[in-house]
Amino acid sequence: MIKNDSMNRKLTFRLAWMLFVFCLPGVPVWMAYADSPPNIILVMTDDQGYGDLSCHGHPFLKTPNLDRLYSQSTRFTDFQVSPTCSPTRAALMSGKAPFKVGVTHTVVERERLALNAKTVAEVLKSAGYTTGIFGKWHLGDGDAYQPDVRGFDEVFIHGAGGIGQSHAGDQSDAPGTNYFDPIIKHNGRFEQTHGYCTDVFFQQTLGWIKEQGTDPEKKQPFFAYLSTNAPHSPYRVDPKYSDLFKDKCDKKQAAFLGMIVNIDENMGLLMEKMDQWNLTENTLLIFMTDNGSAAGSKIHNAGMRGGKGTVDEGGTRVPLFMRLPGTTKPGVEIEHLTRHYDILPTLADIAGATLPDYLDLDGRSLIPLINDPNAPWPERTMFFHVGRWAKAGAPERFSKGDPNPDHSKYNGFGVRTEKWRIVNARLYDIQKDIGEKSDVADQHPEVVKTLRTAYDKWWAEVRPGMVNEDATLDTPRSFEEQFEKQKQADGIPDWVAPDLGDGT
Repeated sequence: MIKNDSMNRKLTFRLAWMLFVFCLPGVPVWMAYADSPPNIILVMTDDQGYGDLSCHGHPFLKTPNLDRLYSQSTRFTDFQVSPTCSPTRAALMSGKAPFKVGVTHTVVERERLALNAKTVAEVLKSAGYTTGIFGKWHLGDGDAYQPDVRGFDEVFIHGAGGIGQSHAGDQSDAPGTNYFDPIIKHNGRFEQTHGYCTDVFFQQTLGWIKEQGTDPEKKQPFFAYLSTNAPHSPYRVDPKYSDLFKDKCDKKQAAFLGMIVNIDENMGLLMEKMDQWNLTENTLLIFMTDNGSAAGSKIHNAGMRGGKGTVDEGGTRVPLFMRLPGTTKPGVEIEHLTRHYDILPTLADIAGATLPDYLDLDGRSLIPLINDPNAPWPERTMFFHVGRWAKAGAPERFSKGDPNPDHSKYNGFGVRTEKWRIVNARLYDIQKDIGEKSDVADQHPEVVKTLRTAYDKWWAEVRPGMVNEDATLDTPRSFEEQFEKQKQADGIPDWVAPDLGDGT
C-alpha cells in the first residue's frame, strides 16, 4: 500500500506539472517533460507489413489491441524503413543510413553495427535513462558488438537473425533452441525458458518494466526496446492461432497471421499492465515493424506493390504508432515522409538528451510534427538499397555474383521524395500511384536525372561506411561457444518468469 501511495503521489504531481506547462503560451508540449522525462517502450515486430493489421484494412486478420493503440496514437502514414531487418535495426539504433554504419546485409558479418556508432540506448543513458532490450538484436553476435556494450543495462536476447539460425562467420544461436521454450542469453548467461517465444519476450519485458516503473526506489525513467522475432520464418505458432485462418489462406500464411494474432494478444497485455501500474500517462508507447510483409503481402498489402526484400513501396513503408497522452494526439495522421533514422533524434528530444554535432545524424526529430502536424517540414530525398550482394568466400548462395558493392550500385536501389519513387529504372508518382502501376520515367526524364544524381552523391557518402565488406568468416561463433562453455561448467538454469500479478 505504501508503494502504491508513493507511486500515485508521484503521478499526481507529474500530471499537475504537465497541465501547468501545457497551458503556458508558446511552450512546445515535449518541454513539459524536461524535469521528468517519460518512460519509453518501443515495440518492433519482425517481417510484419503495413497491411498486416485489421486497422489497415486486412480482410480477415483481427488485431483488436493494435487497433486500439492505432486509435489512441498519432500515426505516421508514410514512414519508411529498409527492405530487410538488420539495416532497419542499424538505422533505428544509430540515427544514420545503415550503409554508413556498416550494415549492408543480414548475414556474413555484414549485419554488424560499426563499433564507432553511438546507439539510441547510449544517448538515452546520457539523459539518465535505464535501458533494456528484449528479443532480437541482430547487429552482431561477437562480444564487442553485443547490446550490453552498446548502451543496454538489461539484455534478454536470442542470437543471429532468428531463433535457432546459424550462418557463416560469428552469427549463431544457442544449440537446440526453438520458438517454443527458447534458450535466451540473459545478461551474459544462458537460460532455458518455458513458453512461446513472443510470450516469453513480453513477459520478461513486463517484469522489468514493473520493477522500473513501480518501485519508488527506482528514480530513473526507462527505455524498453522489445523487438520480437515473430512473425519471422520459420512460421511456428500454437495451432489455436494458425487454425483461425486454415480456410482462408495457405498453411504458411495461416501460421504467419496466427503469429500476429499472438503478438496482438501480448500488446493487449502490455497496455493492460501499463494501465494497472499507472504507467500509461507518463510512457511513450511506440509500435512499428522492420520491413515489408514476408508472407502476407499477397493477401493484403494496402494497395502497395512489393514486400520484404524489395525497394518498392510495400517493401519499405510500415506502421508507426506513437502514444503519449497529453503529447501525441489520438487519431491524428501525419502524411509527411519520415524514416527509421528519425527515431533516435525524436527519442533524444523527448528525453532531453544532448546530441553532439559530431554524430552527423541523417535523422531529424519528429517532435515538431507531433506538436503540430502542419508545422514546416523541409522536404528530404531518401535512398534505399536491398544490399545483399555476394561475398567472396561465403558458402552457397551468399558467394554467388559480384562481391564489389560498386558493381551492385544500380541493382536493387530506390529513391523517394514526397511525390516520386524511383525503383531501379522505373519512376512512379507515388502520391497518385501507390501501387506502382504506371512507370512515368519517359514522361519525366528531368526528375529521373535529378534523383539519380542525388543517389550518386548519396552512394559516394555512404560507401566509406561499408566497413564489414571484407570481414573474415573464419571466426569463432560466440553464442555457441559461450553456451557450450556454460553448459559444461555450470549447466543451463531454468528461466524464472517474472511475477506480473493477477496470475500472469
